Amino acid sequence: MRILLFTIFLLLGFGALAQDTKSTYVTKKIVVKDTIQIDSVSINSTRFILKDKQGRIIDSSQYTIDFKKALLRLKTPLTTDTLIVEYLRFPEFITKTYKQLDESIIVDNTKDLNKLYRLSQPSETRTFKPFEGLTTSGSISRGVTIGNNQNSVLNSELDLQISGKLNDKVSLRASIQDANIPLQESGYSQRLDEFDQVFIELYSDNWNIRAGDIDLQNNNSYFGKFSKRVQGLLVNANLNQENSNSNLFAAGALVRGQFARSQITAQEGNQGPYKLRGQNGELYVLIVSGSETVYLNGIALQRGENKDYIIDYNAGEIIFNATYPITSEMRITIDYQFSDRNYSRFIAYGGGSHKTEKLKINASFYSENDAKNQPLQQNLSTEQVEVLANSGDDDLQMVAPSVVPESYNENRILYKKELVNGEEVFVFSNNPDDELFSVRFTLVGDNQGDYIVSSTSAINAIYEYVVPVSGVSQGNYAPITRLIAPTKIQMAFINGVYKPSDKTDLKF
Repeated sequence: MRILLFTIFLLLGFGALAQDTKSTYVTKKIVVKDTIQIDSVSINSTRFILKDKQGRIIDSSQYTIDFKKALLRLKTPLTTDTLIVEYLRFPEFITKTYKQLDESIIVDNTKDLNKLYRLSQPSETRTFKPFEGLTTSGSISRGVTIGNNQNSVLNSELDLQISGKLNDKVSLRASIQDANIPLQESGYSQRLDEFDQVFIELYSDNWNIRAGDIDLQNNNSYFGKFSKRVQGLLVNANLNQENSNSNLFAAGALVRGQFARSQITAQEGNQGPYKLRGQNGELYVLIVSGSETVYLNGIALQRGENKDYIIDYNAGEIIFNATYPITSEMRITIDYQFSDRNYSRFIAYGGGSHKTEKLKINASFYSENDAKNQPLQQNLSTEQVEVLANSGDDDLQMVAPSVVPESYNENRILYKKELVNGEEVFVFSNNPDDELFSVRFTLVGDNQGDYIVSSTSAINAIYEYVVPVSGVSQGNYAPITRLIAPTKIQMAFINGVYKPSDKTDLKF
């Protein structure tokens, strides 16, 4: 009888234990979000199943789970709006907080509450000394490279850093950096704007002003993301309040170059050099120092002799180091700026953001335009300016006669006017008694022009008129010049997130 009773109590104990273990298994339905808090306590990693609302098990490669924090993160979007999760939570005696003393019953120390104090000025007097806290550091290095099949090359590098406090609230930092590896223009920097980086910045807790090389970026908007290195002025201010944070910024600058992107076809075992081209396929472009971003199979690389690649800014060539052996299967994309300014170009960029507990909004405006009255690489006559004004956005109409009256000069190729079949044409002449003109001929394509290259002298090519046959031109050159019009880009951005509740996000 005793053995029977002992067996019955033993079975009841096992049943109670099994019932308690079974109660830790949880099945619940949750709404799909990027990050989901499954439970308020840690969950057991021995059992976790995720299903859609039809009961189909979702593969673990589509999500990650932090069992300690009970956080579920989705890697890819799902086609369902509801998930079913089955998991094993730890029992309460493991997740419960145990403490020897209750902090809620501790009272404040009132020993010095009734003491009286008197405020007095310190006896020490402090005299303010401007630029007292500034520190400078830097280095200048020189090196010589000599090879058995190359000339000797002198390398130089400058690095100067200045930082410190101007007063209790305002600090200063400045930097001048330059290295001719990678090369810059003619091998060394002769002007301040040719340095790799030059800037000076004043900053405090809620504002900063930076002058020199600045990087303009827009990463908040899904559309119109950009990154541009310019030389100018940037002002940034933070307006923090009790329940909201606001930020305002404005920048104005001169553009150092035009933005371009090159897609390079990699060759098996060829580390370079790979040639960068301009927007219209130009072979010889001058890259703005430090403006490039190199992606190899989508991974951003770092510049440097001991890192991933080096770049010759003067020749527009990139060479990959041995740390990245190049194969034919690799995808190489390079974003960069190149110096090809036909007009003085200005940039204005400004905007701000406002953030509260439920609302976050960003707005900005970007404007980049050429100063049409300040051409750099072309001297426009009154007639050419009128041609540009009337052509609008049509590139085909941006052509003008290239004939300019010129006095006799034995070191120049000049032409005189003659009538051929009732047509006024230009004929080469070195007679000082003729009325001479300087003519620039442009390649327009086969059977599109009336002139051909007849001979080439030490000064320049000499062009000859060819009579059309049946109204069809027989040459490929014309006495015209193509005009480059000023351009303008303007973009405005506004986006934000509104969170009316903990489970709802509205993005626009």
